[in-house]
This record gives sequence, structure tokens and C-alpha cells, in this order.
Amino acid sequence: MEINTKKLQIAMARKCMNPSDLAVAIGCTSTSIQQILRGARGVQMKKLGLISKALEVDPAELID
Repeated sequence: MEINTKKLQIAMARKCMNPSDLAVAIGCTSTSIQQILRGARGVQMKKLGLISKALEVDPAELID
């Protein structure tokens, strides 16, 4: 699934999180989050749910 990277960056900024913070919050590597932010990697439903929960946004806000 494709995440809108701009919306993801905005949600991260609202929570004052950098890629490393988000990675720790959802239990993955910061490299994985950086790849998602670059658009080089899609996201499975479970990871989308974890990201949304960590950022306190609706998953629909993050997808294209």
C-alpha cells in the first residue's frame, strides 16, 4: 500500500517525531521508516495500523 509521504511527514511533525522515534514506537528499523518516507517502500496493513496508532491519526489520512 502506498503512503502519502507528505502527509506522513506532517503527522510526524505534529507528534515531534523523527524517523528513529517512529521506528522505536512501532518496533521496526529507522531504515525501514526512511525508505517509506522516500517512497521506496510500500507498507503492509499491519504496519500502517502501527504507524497510525503511534502518530494518533486515522489510517485513511496517510494513504493515497
